[in-house]
Amino acid sequence: MQLAIGGDHAGFPMKRPVIEVLTAAGHKVRDFGTHSTEPVDFPDIAKLVCEEVRTGKAERGILVCGTGVGACIAGNKIPGIRAALCHDSYSAHQCVEHDNVNLLCLGAQIIGIKLAEEILGAYIAATFSTEEHFRRRVAKLDELERQSAAELLS
Repeated sequence: MQLAIGGDHAGFPMKRPVIEVLTAAGHKVRDFGTHSTEPVDFPDIAKLVCEEVRTGKAERGILVCGTGVGACIAGNKIPGIRAALCHDSYSAHQCVEHDNVNLLCLGAQIIGIKLAEEILGAYIAATFSTEEHFRRRVAKLDELERQSAAELLS
């Protein structure tokens, strides 16, 4: 799978081990920074990762920040992105299966790398359900996004 990853300074210590886990599993990972613990603004990194997913250059994205909350908020502001903050493997697979999530957010100050490995495995292995009711609900989410954008432009 082609993946885009990024994180802020608080997520930086976990980002490298996450990349190693993903590449060892055979995935291609493009790193959008940050590359140190020097403070950066997470929305800037989120924008880069989400653009890669939104344009189809990456199948899914991963953001790592301190709690994952800010990254999730930033991701969900971008049209075409459905971000989920997951600190357990059940949510990580169900968010893809039921809600077609394409951006996983992790909190490096909340979970350790072993749990992150489990979460990543569940997220990557999951596929969006073919069941009609899940597809209908995601279509309604897409419509909400279009309506909100149209209202802003009018």
